[in-house]
Amino acid sequence: MTNLIRSVATAAAVFTLSLLCVQPGRAESSRSDIEAIVKDYIAAHPEEIEQVVKDYLAKHPEAVQQAISDLIKKRQAATPAAAPGSDKTALVKQNAPALFASAHQVTLGNPLGDVTLVEFFDYSCGYCKRALGDILELLKSDPKLKIVLKEFPILGPGSLEAARVAVAVRMQDPTGAKYLDFHQRLLQSSGPADKARALAIAQTIGLDVAQLEKDMDSVEVRQSLDESGDLAQKLGLNGTPSYVIGGNVIVGAVGLATLKARIQQARQ
Repeated sequence: MTNLIRSVATAAAVFTLSLLCVQPGRAESSRSDIEAIVKDYIAAHPEEIEQVVKDYLAKHPEAVQQAISDLIKKRQAATPAAAPGSDKTALVKQNAPALFASAHQVTLGNPLGDVTLVEFFDYSCGYCKRALGDILELLKSDPKLKIVLKEFPILGPGSLEAARVAVAVRMQDPTGAKYLDFHQRLLQSSGPADKARALAIAQTIGLDVAQLEKDMDSVEVRQSLDESGDLAQKLGLNGTPSYVIGGNVIVGAVGLATLKARIQQARQ
């Protein structure tokens, strides 16, 4: 079945290319003809198409998560309130203790920094994976910056499992050095995160996996994730990564230059 559809797609592609090469003037009409053929085939074979899609998603579950992230980005782009740097100073002040000085968080960089950047992230989020380099560069280049990391697992059960392991890692590593190593490795791994992958990475860097599994069910883990979720709801965060810098709430992987600009703005 899959081979049949691939053959049809290949034949259509060859046919299209031949028309585009030999008869350039007919490119647009040929494209319409091909689209009509494909639509007719899908309409005539819905069960086959459905099975192909199911097979693909079973092998590539990250495709669904990426599609959700892309949809969130499109909706944010269409909504002025979601523009990078939305000023929510009042909300940030109301939640300042939980945002900037909670016992349930990871603090990196300068603990006495003049500006604090808070990142809400999900280990299965493709955009968070890409944004990791921005955070690492800020850690390296800005000695006055305090960075707070908050797990915000919104992309399914695997994300939640990985977040629970991450909090347990933080509990076992008060210095934060091994947590940062764990954080980088898990975000740099390909595909969606889950408990097995998170524990395997933790074991690789020398953490006590048996203790981690016990701590995953602790009150501390539950309170940490509940606090992050509650903060995200109060601030109107609906995607990852999301940042709080000064009085600004920024949703999306906006890039290093924008983050630096917001940090500089907070310093003024």
